[in-house]
Amino acid sequence: MKRRALMTVLLSMTLALAQVASVGAVTLEELQAQEAEASSKLQEAQAEKSATSSKLQELQSSIGVLEEKKQEIIGEIDTLDSKLVTTIASINTLEKQISDKEAEIQETTVNLGNAEERESTAYEAMKKRIQYIYETGGNTGWGMMLFSEDSLSKVLNQAEFAQKMYSYDRDCLDEYEQVIEEVKQLKADQENQKAEFEEMQSEQEAEKVNLEGLLEEAKETSADYDAQLATANEKADAFEQLLAEQNAKIQELAAEQQRAEEAARRKAEEEEAARKAAEEEAARQAAAEEAARQAAEEEAARQAAAEEAEQQSYDEEEDYSSDSDSNSYSDEDESYSESSSDSSSYSDSSSSDSSSSYDSDSDYEEESYEEETTSSSSGSSSAGQAIVDYALQFVGNPYVWGGNSLTNGTDCSGFVHLVYAHFGYSVARQSSALRSAGRGVSYSEAQPGDIICYSGHVAIYMGGGQIVHASDPTRGIICGTNAAYHTILAVRRVV
Repeated sequence: MKRRALMTVLLSMTLALAQVASVGAVTLEELQAQEAEASSKLQEAQAEKSATSSKLQELQSSIGVLEEKKQEIIGEIDTLDSKLVTTIASINTLEKQISDKEAEIQETTVNLGNAEERESTAYEAMKKRIQYIYETGGNTGWGMMLFSEDSLSKVLNQAEFAQKMYSYDRDCLDEYEQVIEEVKQLKADQENQKAEFEEMQSEQEAEKVNLEGLLEEAKETSADYDAQLATANEKADAFEQLLAEQNAKIQELAAEQQRAEEAARRKAEEEEAARKAAEEEAARQAAAEEAARQAAEEEAARQAAAEEAEQQSYDEEEDYSSDSDSNSYSDEDESYSESSSDSSSYSDSSSSDSSSSYDSDSDYEEESYEEETTSSSSGSSSAGQAIVDYALQFVGNPYVWGGNSLTNGTDCSGFVHLVYAHFGYSVARQSSALRSAGRGVSYSEAQPGDIICYSGHVAIYMGGGQIVHASDPTRGIICGTNAAYHTILAVRRVV
């Protein structure tokens, strides 16, 4: 009867829990699906943002290159402008020098004409004087002069005078010829200098044309760079606007995921409360049934005691009215009753011994199972402690939503995923999916290294009721002193 009542209680509890699960399973699954979908959309949006950021960086790098080239071409333009100004100044200087040289050549030409004219006049005068001397003197004239003079000194004086006149004329003629030669040389030098100036002017004019062409080409290149820069800046503005839109979308999706996680957490808490209420109701029904059973047993015992007392009274009356034979039979019957009693005692003893033996065997099996469990959990605990020790190295590092770096930042599920990956274990990246990792154990059986699953959050159990986890953007990766600070949905053992 006790066993039947116990089975009834257990069946009632099972049915109650099944009803709770069947009522809320669909809704919780839908909420978890919404949470997973929001997480997937958020990851896609973050991937799109990363791609846009990469394109923007490439474009900004291109803009930097274009700016450098533009600055280079602006420097070339400045250099060409400076060279062109210098060339134009040189051309102007050469033009003035050529003009001055032409004036000098013109003046030299006039001087040359004057010199040639003086030389010609002197030459004619000299010829006339020489002709006069020779015509009036000659060999006969000098002889007559020699004999006609009173003294030889006069003759010598006249000869000396004639010689001086000749020498003077010769010197003047030589001087005129020298002046003419110098003027001719000066004119030739001036004409050579003019030719050099004109050649330099021609070269400078060609350089000017070349510089003007280069300058025009550089300005066209600069204008092309300006156009490219304008296009690139427009694209950069578009990418920045797209990034702003993607950031807004990411914030919206993050809020949506947060709402989905919060709804799933609330639903899980409601189901947990419903489950506890169902368990309490089942326990209350079991207690009521147990009380009813005990009351029924007490009533049955009372009725049995009343019937036994009535039977005993009836037997005493029968004994009093019977004869000696009947008494003898009664004694035999009593003896038989005692024998039956002894047999009953034996039966109870055997039953007790058998039960005791069964209990002893059960205890032995439980002890063996506990020893095996302790042996297997010892290795598991060692590996789990190694996981905890590794995870504790990153306490104080930042919390980054969707991040995948234990040093630069990650979120709660990423933290668990990366720590386990370090030891070669592949676990899910989403907090909801981690509720199915490994095998489930109760919180009372939790060991270091186990995964504690909450609604929308996960942590690594350190032992002693403590956890290490990526908490939130404000606190980052921290150690928590109370593993049950939120409702625990599952404890999963992977190692």
